[in-house]
Amino acid sequence: MTIPPFLSIDRASRHVSLDARNPAFYGNPNAVYAALHAHCPTFYWQEQKQWFFTGYDHVNGLLRDRRFGRQILHIASREELGLAEPMPHLASFDLSERYSLLELEPPEHTRLRTLVNRAFVSRHVEKMKPELAELANRLIDGFADQREVELLSAFADIIPVTMIARMIGIPEEMGPQLLAWSHAYVRMYMFGRTRAHEEEAERAAKEFSDYVKTVITERRAAPRDDLLTHMIHTEHKGQYLTEEELVSTTIVLLNAGHEATVHQIGNSVRTILDSGCDPADLFRDEATTERTVEETLRICAPVHIFQRWALEPAEIDGVSFKRGDKVSLILAAANLDPAKFTDPLTFRPDRNEAANLSFGAGIHFCIGAPLARLELNVVLPILFERLADLKLAKTPVVKDVYHFHGLDRLDLRW
Repeated sequence: MTIPPFLSIDRASRHVSLDARNPAFYGNPNAVYAALHAHCPTFYWQEQKQWFFTGYDHVNGLLRDRRFGRQILHIASREELGLAEPMPHLASFDLSERYSLLELEPPEHTRLRTLVNRAFVSRHVEKMKPELAELANRLIDGFADQREVELLSAFADIIPVTMIARMIGIPEEMGPQLLAWSHAYVRMYMFGRTRAHEEEAERAAKEFSDYVKTVITERRAAPRDDLLTHMIHTEHKGQYLTEEELVSTTIVLLNAGHEATVHQIGNSVRTILDSGCDPADLFRDEATTERTVEETLRICAPVHIFQRWALEPAEIDGVSFKRGDKVSLILAAANLDPAKFTDPLTFRPDRNEAANLSFGAGIHFCIGAPLARLELNVVLPILFERLADLKLAKTPVVKDVYHFHGLDRLDLRW
């Protein structure tokens, strides 16, 4: 396996040098992952000053390993770990994240997840299939006669945010504002964030939190049949969610409920068009559609990295970690492990191999996975059936970020 010229690997020390801002990398990260699998699947990324794991078994195991967690300050102080104090200019952002499902460990995580999990189980989201199909068809009606479209703004951006807003009980007309707040939020989790990104995220957190509080007040006064009302009025072992917990949970559900799925719709369409496969074969029935969707999730995952704190001393693949160390797991690379997947860089929807890890694993397995899978399984067949002879009109523009992988533009014609 050839090592790309912008990637430096010292196999003896397992140290890797790689600029995450290099367009050759974030434009085609799979090529780098293939080289890492061949030469150094567990490595210390010098620019990020962290150990990274790409092997399927290591990533899958670490996602489930209770010696590692999303949270560390519940068992150790900042002073003990040598961590800097919170930054005053991020006070609103930090408060909105304090009770995020993505950041908590049991027992708090268990309590919050139990209260919202019912809404996201497969049998519940399956009921949304007709309205999801209606929305996809209505959007396509708006551009089908034009014979060309920029798919993200006209289709992919709209569907996930509309569906998660409906579930939670947020008015659909808030969709564009929710997207703007969410984009500001996720910049905080990407490599190379700047002070300007932080200030933008702080403003978004303040505005987002204030808005959610107004909706909470409305639901307390006039309950409805939506997830927010359910979270407000449902108890778990005699406890109700506090307002801060409600705000954090609502924000994380809105953000996580659409951001990755927007990317995955675009990634999937591009992958299918690049593959040369006949969409009629890929979406022949429910079984072939499901296999196609899972293969796109494997080969072009939207979220590439999950991080964990070492909660106690541990050794993984010969690397020793002490309590308070941070490790990174590259889900998208694990999906390309040649030890698990035959010819891993090739799109093959007839695979019958390991499950992809694009939604994570363990207690932090993506709570919205059933909804995301439903959205992909419903809207992709409709898109390719409605727009016969779909083609790329221009070379797709990849977002200039890592580790969320998606497109800025996807121009199509038919």
